[in-house]
This record gives sequence, structure tokens and C-alpha cells, in this order.
Amino acid sequence: MGNCFGSEEAELVEVEKAPGQQLGHEQHQAAAARSLPAMEAPPSAKVVGRRSPGSSMSSFTTRTTSGGTSVGGGGGEPESGTILEAPDLRVFTFAELKAATRNFKPDSLLGEGGFGQVYKGWVDEKTMNPVRSGTGMVIAVKKLNQESLQGLQEWQSEVNFLGRISHPNLVRLLGYCVENRDLLLVYEFMAKGSLENHLFRKSGSFQPISWGMRLRIAIDAARGLAFLHSSEKHVIYRDFKASNILLDTHFNAKLSDFGLAKNGPTGGDSHITTRVMGTYGYAAPEYVATGHLYVKSDVYGFGVVLLEMLTGLRALDTTRPAPQLNLVDWAKPMLADRRKLARLVDPRLEGQYPSKAALRAAQLTLSCLAGDPKNRPSMAEVVVVLEEVERMRPRHRRASPEQDGSGGASPRTAARSVHAGGRHHHHQQSPRPRPGADGARSSHQSPRVR
Repeated sequence: MGNCFGSEEAELVEVEKAPGQQLGHEQHQAAAARSLPAMEAPPSAKVVGRRSPGSSMSSFTTRTTSGGTSVGGGGGEPESGTILEAPDLRVFTFAELKAATRNFKPDSLLGEGGFGQVYKGWVDEKTMNPVRSGTGMVIAVKKLNQESLQGLQEWQSEVNFLGRISHPNLVRLLGYCVENRDLLLVYEFMAKGSLENHLFRKSGSFQPISWGMRLRIAIDAARGLAFLHSSEKHVIYRDFKASNILLDTHFNAKLSDFGLAKNGPTGGDSHITTRVMGTYGYAAPEYVATGHLYVKSDVYGFGVVLLEMLTGLRALDTTRPAPQLNLVDWAKPMLADRRKLARLVDPRLEGQYPSKAALRAAQLTLSCLAGDPKNRPSMAEVVVVLEEVERMRPRHRRASPEQDGSGGASPRTAARSVHAGGRHHHHQQSPRPRPGADGARSSHQSPRVR
């Protein structure tokens, strides 16, 4: 879920080693397995075992008298988001996941990264037992690369964070498997794939997404981050990028891949100091330079993705001319200039938005990219501004049934506008960065910060 291109020497979450001690890979996995029961069963909680048939381990549902921590308003309703004291996950056997994915067949492969491979599978919606492919509920199964220490760290972090969190804009972790050397994670399936694919891939299966749809996706992602930041632990996501924003059948956006998530500062501290991890082009400059991680370091990453959505260009692209290699460095001076902004906006969005909406979105992007984290807005403030932008409508034309409800054209309409005049507009409004061989898509992924 999302791509994981990073160091194989990543630090372990929840597993500490004594000074001078070096853990072997099998010791790391054993430590991971041993850490789970303690993590899942705080002494003040009531523990309910939920064993998968044939499994050697139990998962635990932890309940408190208050029913967990609710964040984000709504009086504790689950749709507003909840944080449990411990993970509520199904423990799958390896045999179950092998059956669900048709023995991890190549044609079930959805993608891969530093963690390992992600496969498509099918389970019964009620029992979660494997069923014949094409029936029941579709799931996504991450299978750890057994030689990857980074994968082990991310496996633990996903269970610790995503296993306890429920929110409409965060991907649901359904369960896990730890059996011998096999470590796997099971998620809800996100049918439309990543935002990255829809923004940058040029193929028949990925049509350009409209202005209105981009705003909706940005609002969903912002709500997910705002929920994490407003939680008691001030969770810092640490790897916000387009490939980690996944879309369901209706293009509802959810954050995935919590492998680098960290609890934020406590006791009045402004930041935590940690090893620099993340993705070049998205990581906040103060974090890359000092290792100081602020809650608002996530806001910078959000600003980068907002800029990608506004321009249709990648944060980093080595196929562009040298001055335009880094999108933020090149585009930042144009964001506050209405005349220059017109040349910066993705030409595929022509005619879909009022100029004042583009300018307001650009101003928000600029504030998110502020060099000093204190000058960046909170994610709750970002949500408010994006909702304000969404309410702005073009005055010169009425929305047709083919358009979405936010004033932008549907992906199909947007695709037609590109063929009708988008490319001509692109050349007239130059300079824009020259795309790579397949349009806006770069020849390679942004590397992980090591």
C-alpha cells in the first residue's frame, strides 16, 4: 500500500537493543512477535481473545469503560474517528492468506516496495475466511520480504498505529499474520489505486481527474491528517505523498502506509528528534536538516502534494531541466502571482475553476510550504480553507449532469478538454517543466530519505 523505497537499515519500532548488541534477522522477527501481546493488553483494559481457526496466536479486542478515545468531534461516533487503547485485529494463519490470494499468484500482485509484495485476495465479509476468487470481500495482503529489516519495522508500526485507529479517511487494517518467518498485513482493498497513478500515469485506465475531484481528495486527505494530529498522542504521519493516498470505488481518499508514523512531542515540547526517514521532495526541510520532527512537518508534505495536484507535475523529476528538477523550488515564487499562476496550473484543468479558487488554493499551498513550521497552518485550518475553495464555482457556465458536484468536470470531460485544446494551451502558456517520456510521469520514484 504505497511504495516503500528506503533504507534496509531502518530503526525498529517498539524493539530496543542493548548497547553494542546486534540483532540477527530471525531475532528481529521473534522480537516482533513477542512485542504484540504486551502491546495489545494494557493492564487497565478488558481483553477479549479473537482467535482465527487454526491459528497459534490470538488477537485482542481491548475495550475500556469509555469505549476508546474519540477524536474529531461527533460525540464519540465511530464515523468521526476513534483510537483504541490496543489493536482490534484478526490474526490470520499463513494458510488462510495463501488460499485467499490463490497461493500468491503473480496475477494477484498489486504492487511492491521496500516492505515486499502486495497481493489481491478474497475473504468472506462476515467470517473473514478465504473464499473463491471473485466472490466475497476483496482484500489487499502485504507480504514481508524476509530479508528486509525496513519491512519488519514497518510491519510493527502498522500494527501499532493503524491497528488501533479508525477513521473514514484512513485505510482499514483488518488483520495480520506472524508465523515462522512470515509476516503479513491485511487491508481493505482500495479499488481505484493511488492518487499518484491518477495524477501522473498516461494510460487508458487513468483518465485526468477534475478540479472538483482533486479538491475532494485533498479535503479527505487533510481530514485524515487533522485527525492524527488532534489525537492525544499527536501522531505524526511522516511520509505524506501522492502514492500513499489511496482511492476507493467512489474516489474517497484514505491515507495508507503507517510504517514511518511516530507519536508526536509531549510535555510541552515542540518537536521530537529522530532519525531522518521519509521521501525526498516531500520531507520538511527542518526535518531533513536537523532530524527535528514537528507535527507541522506533515503540513509541509501536504503542501507538496497540493502543489502536485495544482500543477499536475511530480515533486521531483530528473527528466525536467535542472532549474525545474525540484517542483517546490521552481514553482514557489509563482504561487502568489495571479498572472504567473495561470501558467503554473495543470492545463488539463482549463475552464474547470474560477481564478479566485486557484489563487486561494495556491496561497494555501504557499503557507503549507513555509520554511518555519510555526508559520504553517494546522491541518484543521487547512481543511477549513479547502472547503471554502470547494464552494467557489465558475460563474461563466452552468454545471452539466456530466460534471461532478464541485464545479469541476468529470475525469471523462477533463480528458476531452485535453484533446480539444489542453495541449495547445500548454504550449501557449509556457514555460512549464518539460515532461518525461510518458508525460508528467517521472522515470523513477522519489527516493526515500535515508
